[in-house]
Amino acid sequence: MAPASLIFISGGVRSGKSSFAEEMALKLVNENGGQLNYLATGVASDPEMQDRITKHQRDREGGKFRWRTIEQSQNIGESANLFNNEDIILLDCVTTLLNNELFSSNQIWDESFLADVMKTISTGINNIRDRAKVLIVVSNEVFNESISENGLVFSYARILGKIHQQLVKEADQAFLVEAGIPIHMKGDRK
Repeated sequence: MAPASLIFISGGVRSGKSSFAEEMALKLVNENGGQLNYLATGVASDPEMQDRITKHQRDREGGKFRWRTIEQSQNIGESANLFNNEDIILLDCVTTLLNNELFSSNQIWDESFLADVMKTISTGINNIRDRAKVLIVVSNEVFNESISENGLVFSYARILGKIHQQLVKEADQAFLVEAGIPIHMKGDRK
């Protein structure tokens, strides 16, 4: 079986990237059928994050199509067997997933640990893609922000940048969302 279509969507915080990704998933299901799946990586670590999660859940509950939500804050590849080749999957978001993987243990952020985290995320995304009809991956653009001299911040930005490059390279389509406007960066416009 050929790999599923991969669509990568990035943008700044509150840029509208998640809404754009949800609209795209709904359009794909409307045109091609299949089951809508929301692979959520967020963890309600504070009241603001709980509010954001609740808002996203409410947004998906309304409407003609029903979303199946899978919450997987780490090791997303473990959820691959929940999907099949009729599924439209929206993974939101890589940035949160990276945070969860990096900060879930007291590991020292050496090259070996960072490589393992990147492999876990990349392999998980590929395993899910292998089971799906379409995988839409959302992530934050943090590269317009000032990267401080802090080693953790620099390491984080470096690994996220590598993940983004890999995703864009493998993606059939890539978009950057700025102020609610999607900018088509790669692939055929459909």
